[in-house]
Formats: sequence, C-alpha cells, structure tokens
Amino acid sequence: MKVVIQRVLDASLSIDQKVYSSISKGYLLLVSFTNGDNEEIANKMAEKISKLRIFEDENGKTNLSIFDVKGEILSVSQFTLYANLRKGNRPSFIDALKPDEADKLYIYFNKCLEELNLPPKTGVFGADMKINLTNDGPFTIILDSKEIF
Repeated sequence: MKVVIQRVLDASLSIDQKVYSSISKGYLLLVSFTNGDNEEIANKMAEKISKLRIFEDENGKTNLSIFDVKGEILSVSQFTLYANLRKGNRPSFIDALKPDEADKLYIYFNKCLEELNLPPKTGVFGADMKINLTNDGPFTIILDSKEIF
C-alpha cells in the first residue's frame, strides 16, 4: 500500500465540474493498493497517518499532529501510484490491486481513519476526478507499507 500525503491549506475534488468534497487545512491522501495488501496493512497505515507530526509549531518545527491543528482529510483512490515503467514509455498497472479488491480496501482504510477520529472526505472510486489544492510548504510524504512495516 502506498499513500502520498500532501499537507494542504485547502483541497477540493470535483466530478463532472461540480465540487464533490472539500477540506480546509489538513491532508490530501492519494491512496493505492497492490497485490498482498490487506485490512491489517490498511489499518496500520491509517494509524501511522494519524500519528504523524508534520505541522509546524510556534517555533517552525514539524511537531504538531493533524489533531493538534484540527485538520481534515481528503482521501482519494489513486491506482496510478503503482505504475510500472521498467519497460517502454507507457505505464503498466499490473502491480495495482484489481479494482474490486482495491475498492473494498479503500473503503476499509477510510473506515479506519474514521474510527481514529479522522473522518475523511472522499472521492468516488474509479471516477474521473479533478483535484485542486494549496500545498502547504510544499510538504509531501510518501508512505509505502513495504518500507515502514
């Protein structure tokens, strides 16, 4: 499982030119699953995200959590994080989890965030979505379950 975390001042997601979800200060999460991912991994990733301290305190140190700043989360399914470009110039997505399985894990991951008192706003799995954001910093982190668990 991979999650790109962007610390944002605001973010919105539109479908068919209509705003579907929006947040103020918080995290934009781009979430992707691969073969072998399961509910245990999704739960651990949600816990890790809930404990991150990547917001600046009064001394400019990244010391504050999303709870400390009363931040929000916009969670977006993003299978392209598992693009494989080893051969040629056209990406292959054979490493991305099959859509029906990925959708179930995406729903479960968002439920885990909600149970951690971080109810996410979401997009629509498989929809053509447009995202607008103001990246704060910019500050972007990539969490890969294979590297941290």
